Amino acid sequence: MDKLDALFDFNATALRVRAQRQEILAANIANADTPNYKARDIDFATSLKKALEANVASAANNAAVSSNGNMSLVTTHGKHIPGGNSGVNEADLLYRPLIQGSVDGNSVDGEVERTAFVDNAIHYEANITMLNAQIKDMAAALSPTT
Repeated sequence: MDKLDALFDFNATALRVRAQRQEILAANIANADTPNYKARDIDFATSLKKALEANVASAANNAAVSSNGNMSLVTTHGKHIPGGNSGVNEADLLYRPLIQGSVDGNSVDGEVERTAFVDNAIHYEANITMLNAQIKDMAAALSPTT
Protein backbone atom coordinates (compact mmCIF):
# COMPACT_ATOMS: atom_id res chain seq x y z
CA MET A 1 0.00 0.00 0.00
CA ASP A 2 2.98 2.32 0.48
CA LYS A 3 3.59 2.51 -3.28
CA LEU A 4 -0.04 3.39 -3.87
CA ASP A 5 0.19 6.13 -1.24
CA ALA A 6 3.36 7.45 -2.86
CA LEU A 7 1.61 7.62 -6.23
CA PHE A 8 -1.07 9.97 -4.91
CA ASP A 9 1.09 11.75 -2.34
CA PHE A 10 2.08 14.82 -4.36
CA ASN A 11 -1.41 15.85 -5.48
CA ALA A 12 -2.99 14.97 -2.13
CA THR A 13 -0.40 17.08 -0.30
CA ALA A 14 -0.80 19.93 -2.79
CA LEU A 15 -4.57 19.85 -2.19
CA ARG A 16 -4.06 19.99 1.57
CA VAL A 17 -1.69 22.99 1.33
CA ARG A 18 -3.98 24.75 -1.18
CA ALA A 19 -6.97 24.24 1.14
CA GLN A 20 -5.04 25.76 4.03
CA ARG A 21 -4.00 28.69 1.84
CA GLN A 22 -7.63 29.19 0.86
CA GLU A 23 -8.54 29.46 4.57
CA ILE A 24 -5.81 32.07 5.09
CA LEU A 25 -6.99 34.12 2.10
CA ALA A 26 -10.62 33.84 3.24
CA ALA A 27 -9.59 35.14 6.68
CA ASN A 28 -7.91 38.11 4.99
CA ILE A 29 -11.07 38.91 3.03
CA ALA A 30 -13.26 38.49 6.11
CA ASN A 31 -11.06 40.89 8.07
CA ALA A 32 -10.89 43.59 5.40
CA ASP A 33 -12.58 46.07 7.77
CA THR A 34 -10.87 44.99 11.00
CA PRO A 35 -8.64 47.76 12.37
CA ASN A 36 -4.92 46.89 12.50
CA TYR A 37 -5.46 43.51 10.79
CA LYS A 38 -2.40 42.48 8.78
CA ALA A 39 -3.00 40.37 5.67
CA ARG A 40 -1.26 37.00 5.75
CA ASP A 41 -0.31 34.49 3.06
CA ILE A 42 2.08 31.63 2.49
CA ASP A 43 4.72 30.90 -0.10
CA PHE A 44 2.98 27.92 -1.70
CA ALA A 45 6.12 26.34 -3.17
CA THR A 46 8.00 26.47 0.13
CA SER A 47 5.02 25.17 2.11
CA LEU A 48 4.45 22.34 -0.37
CA LYS A 49 8.11 21.37 -0.21
CA LYS A 50 8.01 21.28 3.61
CA ALA A 51 4.79 19.25 3.57
CA LEU A 52 6.26 16.72 1.12
CA GLU A 53 9.40 16.42 3.23
CA ALA A 54 7.22 15.86 6.29
CA ASN A 55 5.37 13.11 4.40
CA VAL A 56 8.66 11.41 3.53
CA ALA A 57 9.84 11.65 7.14
CA SER A 58 6.50 10.30 8.36
CA ALA A 59 6.67 7.40 5.91
CA ALA A 60 10.21 6.58 7.04
CA ASN A 61 9.07 6.74 10.68
CA ASN A 62 6.10 4.48 9.94
CA ALA A 63 8.37 2.00 8.14
CA ALA A 64 10.72 1.91 11.13
CA VAL A 65 7.81 1.56 13.53
CA SER A 66 6.15 -1.21 11.55
CA SER A 67 9.32 -3.29 11.71
CA ASN A 68 9.22 -3.47 15.52
CA GLY A 69 5.43 -3.45 15.87
CA ASN A 70 5.21 -0.45 18.20
CA MET A 71 3.69 2.73 16.90
CA SER A 72 4.31 6.02 18.63
CA LEU A 73 4.39 9.59 17.42
CA VAL A 74 7.22 11.81 18.52
CA THR A 75 6.20 15.41 19.16
CA THR A 76 8.53 18.24 20.06
CA HIS A 77 6.09 20.46 21.95
CA GLY A 78 3.36 19.80 24.49
CA LYS A 79 0.75 21.58 22.40
CA HIS A 80 1.38 19.52 19.25
CA ILE A 81 -1.62 17.61 18.02
CA PRO A 82 -0.93 13.90 17.57
CA GLY A 83 -1.04 12.78 13.96
CA GLY A 84 0.74 13.74 10.80
CA ASN A 85 -1.07 16.72 9.32
CA SER A 86 1.91 17.90 7.23
CA GLY A 87 0.26 21.25 6.82
CA VAL A 88 1.09 24.92 7.12
CA ASN A 89 2.57 26.03 10.43
CA GLU A 90 2.31 29.49 12.00
CA ALA A 91 5.98 29.96 11.13
CA ASP A 92 5.15 29.52 7.42
CA LEU A 93 2.68 32.42 7.45
CA LEU A 94 4.04 35.60 5.92
CA TYR A 95 2.70 39.13 6.09
CA ARG A 96 1.57 40.45 2.74
CA PRO A 97 3.53 43.56 1.72
CA LEU A 98 1.62 46.78 2.22
CA ILE A 99 0.47 48.16 -1.13
CA GLN A 100 -1.41 51.18 0.13
CA GLY A 101 -1.71 52.18 3.75
CA SER A 102 -5.01 52.79 5.46
CA VAL A 103 -5.98 55.07 8.33
CA ASP A 104 -7.02 52.16 10.57
CA GLY A 105 -3.78 50.19 10.02
CA ASN A 106 -5.44 47.39 8.04
CA SER A 107 -3.20 46.00 5.28
CA VAL A 108 -5.86 44.01 3.38
CA ASP A 109 -6.27 45.04 -0.26
CA GLY A 110 -9.57 43.54 -1.42
CA GLU A 111 -8.58 43.21 -5.06
CA VAL A 112 -5.29 41.48 -4.26
CA GLU A 113 -6.99 39.09 -1.84
CA ARG A 114 -9.83 38.21 -4.22
CA THR A 115 -7.37 37.66 -7.08
CA ALA A 116 -5.19 35.39 -4.91
CA PHE A 117 -8.32 33.57 -3.69
CA VAL A 118 -9.58 32.86 -7.22
CA ASP A 119 -6.09 31.89 -8.45
CA ASN A 120 -5.71 29.45 -5.56
CA ALA A 121 -9.20 28.02 -6.21
CA ILE A 122 -8.34 27.41 -9.87
CA HIS A 123 -5.12 25.64 -8.90
CA TYR A 124 -7.07 23.60 -6.33
CA GLU A 125 -9.50 22.48 -9.03
CA ALA A 126 -6.57 21.59 -11.30
CA ASN A 127 -5.06 19.44 -8.53
CA ILE A 128 -8.39 17.66 -8.08
CA THR A 129 -8.57 17.01 -11.81
CA MET A 130 -5.03 15.57 -11.82
CA LEU A 131 -5.77 13.40 -8.79
CA ASN A 132 -8.97 12.11 -10.39
CA ALA A 133 -7.04 11.30 -13.57
CA GLN A 134 -4.48 9.35 -11.53
CA ILE A 135 -7.25 7.41 -9.80
CA LYS A 136 -8.93 6.61 -13.12
CA ASP A 137 -5.61 5.47 -14.59
CA MET A 138 -4.98 3.25 -11.58
CA ALA A 139 -8.50 1.81 -11.75
CA ALA A 140 -8.05 1.09 -15.45
CA ALA A 141 -4.73 -0.61 -14.80
CA LEU A 142 -6.23 -2.77 -12.04
CA SER A 143 -9.41 -3.71 -13.87
CA PRO A 144 -9.45 -7.08 -15.62
CA THR A 145 -9.24 -6.96 -19.38
CA THR A 146 -12.13 -8.37 -21.35
